[in-house]
Amino acid sequence: EQASLSEQRGSVRRSAADIIVATPGRLVDHINRNSGLCLKQLRFLIIDEADRMIDSLHQSWLSQVVAAVYGSGAETEATSLFRRTEVAFITAASLSPPQMPLQKLLFSATLTQNPEKLQQLGLHQPRLFSSVHSSAAGPTQKQDHFHFPEGLTEYYIPCQMSKKPLLILHFVLRMKLYPILCFTNSRETAHRLYLLVKLFGGVQAAEFSSRLSPWERKKTLKDFEQGKIQLLISTDAAARGIDVTGVKCVINYDAPQYVRTYVHRVGRTARAGKAGLAFTFLLKVQETNFLQMVKEAGSPGIQKQLVKPENLKSMEDRYEQVLQELADVIKDEKSRC
Repeated sequence: EQASLSEQRGSVRRSAADIIVATPGRLVDHINRNSGLCLKQLRFLIIDEADRMIDSLHQSWLSQVVAAVYGSGAETEATSLFRRTEVAFITAASLSPPQMPLQKLLFSATLTQNPEKLQQLGLHQPRLFSSVHSSAAGPTQKQDHFHFPEGLTEYYIPCQMSKKPLLILHFVLRMKLYPILCFTNSRETAHRLYLLVKLFGGVQAAEFSSRLSPWERKKTLKDFEQGKIQLLISTDAAARGIDVTGVKCVINYDAPQYVRTYVHRVGRTARAGKAGLAFTFLLKVQETNFLQMVKEAGSPGIQKQLVKPENLKSMEDRYEQVLQELADVIKDEKSRC
């Protein structure tokens, strides 16, 4: 890895890459350990999923990267036509010799406009660009007010905790809304639901979480896109930064606690102008707060959808049998750990 980032030229080791794609932690690791990795000529710093990056700024990775860009170096200053100093107020003196600024480009579907958080990024004369043509994208836009896909239709389904698995089976076996991307709030819930659906039978299901290796996750996503999987049960590992094509329906098996999580989840469908459905299972105690949260976030409207008990009744006997089988499977898994 180090060899691809720098190369030996005579007695000097120099950077060999024009573009580096890295996680913050790994980049900082190379800055500290790889003496040949020089960022003093870096022109563009692109931060994807910027809202999550801002939340991790307590780790000081950004300040370390900026320090590597503007750090002093006698050799660099002597051979460069440009001076590198952190941007401040522009004066005639500051432009001689010419400056070579570092431009930061932030991308996110849920980028905060909270000035206190944005201040941490050290932005100079920032500009906001939106891919959505809307008056809401102007400077008067409220904080934590987001854009939802135009083709997205949102529903919530009042339910009891014990009926959630039956509702998932109803969506796949009766309503045939697959391919479905189903989100849970933990990998334990995702795994338990996957085992339950698998034991019930009749559904091509898979799980997607940190339980799987990177290779297994890549293969699972490929199978899902190819239509080999009807129901993909996932943690929020698939909610960000992964473009899964052909998702007809997103189901929030567990209601997300934060509105940003909801926006990223439902954004996996209705992509590139296509239509998509999003369903959220809500317990009675969750309804008021969740609906208020989504409304304040800028949702065009989330509709109530009822599933009649008689629509689930024919599956209940098999479901009760599966619950007993599931207890044995989980007990066996724990004994092997």
